[in-house]
Amino acid sequence: MTHAVLPRTLWFTRCPVPTATGIAADRQWLAEEFAPDGITVRSLQDAAPDADRAAHFTHALPGLFREGGNVPALWARSRGERTRLIGLTWIEERQTVLVRPGSGIQGVDALRGLRLAVPVHDIAIDFWRAMALRGFEGALACAGLALDDATVVDVPASEYEGQWAAELAALQRGDVDAVYVKGALAVEAARRAGAEVAVELDELADRRFRINNGTPRPITVHQRLLDDHPDLVDRFLAVLLRAADWATGQPGEVARILGAETGAGADGVAGAYRPGTHLNLHPGLSPERLALLAEQEAGLRAHGFLPEPVDVTAWADPEPLRRAIALAASRSAASPLSAP
Repeated sequence: MTHAVLPRTLWFTRCPVPTATGIAADRQWLAEEFAPDGITVRSLQDAAPDADRAAHFTHALPGLFREGGNVPALWARSRGERTRLIGLTWIEERQTVLVRPGSGIQGVDALRGLRLAVPVHDIAIDFWRAMALRGFEGALACAGLALDDATVVDVPASEYEGQWAAELAALQRGDVDAVYVKGALAVEAARRAGAEVAVELDELADRRFRINNGTPRPITVHQRLLDDHPDLVDRFLAVLLRAADWATGQPGEVARILGAETGAGADGVAGAYRPGTHLNLHPGLSPERLALLAEQEAGLRAHGFLPEPVDVTAWADPEPLRRAIALAASRSAASPLSAP
């Protein structure tokens, strides 16, 4: 048992997408879990100006739990940050390829020879660009094609506000033929732009064609926290498991929370997340999910997003989740009326 002094604050950060972390935060369960220890639990997103929001990408904050896109998580590890992978989820977020109305472009085969919009953002790790490249790669691969079978068009995006705004503006101008988007805000943005869906990646039979920033989505923690306070890591994960369990019986509440997390309206949430999303928030580290993440690592490295290789299997530590599952089960057995 470690005798390191307990931290005064634990931090969490999550992307504006379906996460057990977001649900646990909404239910106030994270704060309740650690209050008896005198530990404050704070959201990195809500803590400005006294928190380094860049830690969402760099994970340079030792007391931080992160449930978010795999591009920044892999990048931080690749740069040498001592993080560990302690969970993975797979949640479909409606990934689509959009085209101009009336273009007649339909299906993955029609992407051959098109001009594909790939944004360029002035940020340390351009996960938006990575998403577009990997999204187009997945769609093309389904038809036995590669990026070389189309034309990648860089679209400067730093001067635009709003997700996908630069790419959709380029589409409307006729500078590009296709735009990759995903998630609830993308449903709303596509509707405003009058764009049509040419490819629904969620409908492709092989989930490898849908590997991207959020599929699979990692939960990571700093090695220092894991070394000094493994019990805190186990308890945090146990709360996430409780939140995921609770979500299975609360589709309406999960939709409400998703609206708050994503900033999208009810139509955007309903259009992006299929029925059953509330059943899929449990983290795991199955060989299949690890293999899918390893494919993403290879793809990102091939495009130059990772300075050094990341051995996904070595990065993963399954023990905290195993202990958390046992802890959650023992708590449920002790308080059966509180179980979902």
